Amino acid sequence: MKIFGENVFNEAVMRERLPKATYKSLTKTIEEGIPLDPSVAEIVANAMKDWAIEKGATHFTHWFQPLTGITAEKHDSFISPTKHGLVAMEFSGKELIQGEPDASSFPSGGLRATFEARGYTAWDCTSPAFLKEDAGTLTLCIPTAFYSYTGEALDKKTPLLRSMQTLSKQALRLLRLFGNTSTTRVTSTVGAEQEYFLVDKKLFDKRMDLMLTGRTLFGAMPPKGQELEDHYFGSLKTRVAAFMHELNMELWKLGVLAKTQHNEVAPGQFELAPIFGTTNIATDHNQLVMDSMKKVALRHDMVCLLHEKPFAGVNGSGKHNNWSMSTDDGHNLLDPGPTPHENFQFLTIICAVVKAVDDYAELLRVSAANPGNDHRLGANEAPPAIISIFLGDQLTDIFAQLQNGGLSRSLQGEKSASGVKTLPAFRKDSTDRNRTSPFAFTGNKFEFRMVASSQSISGPNVVLNLIIAEVLSQFADRLEQATDFDQTLQEILKETAKNHKRILFDGNGYSEEWVEEAAKRGLPNISSTVDAALVLMRQSTIDLYEKHKVLNRTELESRYEINLEQYSKQINIEALTMIDMAQHQIIPAAIKYSTQLANSITAIKSAASAADVSVQEDLLNALCSTLVSLKRNLTTLEEDVQVANSMTNDSYEHGVYYRDVVFKAMEALRLDGDKLETIIDADLWPLPTYAQMLFML
Repeated sequence: MKIFGENVFNEAVMRERLPKATYKSLTKTIEEGIPLDPSVAEIVANAMKDWAIEKGATHFTHWFQPLTGITAEKHDSFISPTKHGLVAMEFSGKELIQGEPDASSFPSGGLRATFEARGYTAWDCTSPAFLKEDAGTLTLCIPTAFYSYTGEALDKKTPLLRSMQTLSKQALRLLRLFGNTSTTRVTSTVGAEQEYFLVDKKLFDKRMDLMLTGRTLFGAMPPKGQELEDHYFGSLKTRVAAFMHELNMELWKLGVLAKTQHNEVAPGQFELAPIFGTTNIATDHNQLVMDSMKKVALRHDMVCLLHEKPFAGVNGSGKHNNWSMSTDDGHNLLDPGPTPHENFQFLTIICAVVKAVDDYAELLRVSAANPGNDHRLGANEAPPAIISIFLGDQLTDIFAQLQNGGLSRSLQGEKSASGVKTLPAFRKDSTDRNRTSPFAFTGNKFEFRMVASSQSISGPNVVLNLIIAEVLSQFADRLEQATDFDQTLQEILKETAKNHKRILFDGNGYSEEWVEEAAKRGLPNISSTVDAALVLMRQSTIDLYEKHKVLNRTELESRYEINLEQYSKQINIEALTMIDMAQHQIIPAAIKYSTQLANSITAIKSAASAADVSVQEDLLNALCSTLVSLKRNLTTLEEDVQVANSMTNDSYEHGVYYRDVVFKAMEALRLDGDKLETIIDADLWPLPTYAQMLFML
């Protein structure tokens, strides 16, 4: 396809435009993770500038991922003044390697005071530069890390790159013990499936809650929801198909391997899935996917919603973070092969993953925590907030054998039996899939389904890389010191299978029975972002991150503060939005309808005193009593928000108050608002309904 990667300064472009020595030096840095030769930057910068200008670009930007969870960019033009009032198009190696955006307005969690504004962006040459198109103009975007004047990471990319380094280091130690001397680097790879909703822009513009918070704060359930599941994999509506087609074109130009698209279960919900890529590039690409979805949707008079639970009572949206490990010579380390019970390298890595997820389940939960996901986890078809692992029949059987100290077989898939002679026979997979599991083995990868739809996938993958690197290092320590390698390996596998079987679960993760069973097993169940944040401040967490040089204590403390601050701010915005909508839209509509009912009753009685007006009176009484309750709950919410805004205690207590007091007041107010929607005349109701937003595309 000619358009694929046409806006990317990729390997093919570099091979064409760079001198052989420069190209070789740069690719060596990218592939082997060695330091960049400074002399290379000047040559690359000039070639990159010429390529971008030929494409029509006039500006460049260091494209980075601050702790807001979205991307940031400051544009500079290529022009530089010359004599006689003219300009030349220039771009130096220094400008390529380093930028200096103002860091004071980005979240730092106390790392930087307001008056300490200096921050730096540093070129990440392992992720290719690209041209981003906005309103017909192209800008050269250079993926960069973002850190403070004093050296702390202020972004999502830096810890991700650090975690990838430590995973490679520890995985190589293990591979060497198994006799692998050819692999020089191990890379985690990711395919991030992205779920999202689309709504008509005209309806969106009438919903202040959607505009300001990304989710509906009021809204009664429609007569039809997702109970028929007829939307799932259904035929695409013309408007949606046109959006998806343009989205694919935009993403393919950016080198994003967008592969699969379909209707999701909830009406108005959809999914896009890419082909796997290295974790760093996959993370950059997922940011581009989210950004492109929003922009392309607007061109089709729709709005893309990435909130985890934009509509109460129907499915929420997440990301299925498919994670694996590959060597630089092309081997997937999570591929079991035809006889996994004989593949001890594979079994050792699988055991490392199981032990890591069990030992550090709470860290994984933290990595998927945000206010939106608090609504989603454990609700309609989302995984619970409890971390468990689904291995499938084949590996579960092998783990049972390991617990007993021996391995003799691997379950194999049977031939399909459709009962129709004209259908081709094929061998089934060795196991079924479990869509209720938050962490499931799916053949040659693990699918982490707890990740929030609006968040960067950096955080979850930092944790996955880190905790698996830690357990690999523990295994390597024992095996390197072993006098009998085979015996020590058998002990490790048996211990892991026996000590961590509690994390394995192949049943229905949506059931209440599983919640009770998980509690008996001692598995953590962290239901809120506020409590999840506390895990970051544990000494064991700090020790783990510092041991592998992914984040230091100060950087972890900053993320703890940022997580809690963003939670409190988000709930505060939602509460203020509810107050505004109740005061200026819902109450006036209720008063107007109650006045109409009262006038109707008076007019009918005046015309026919014996007429039965009980229907109107019942409606009026229900309306007035609900309105009184709504006003009472509105007053309570206003008072609770005032208390919250006046609090000066620590971030955790502030977050607890928003969760336990403000949010509960919001829920009470919503019940009254939603009840009024079912009473008030549709012509007077001021907000687009769920039925309109979910089905009018």
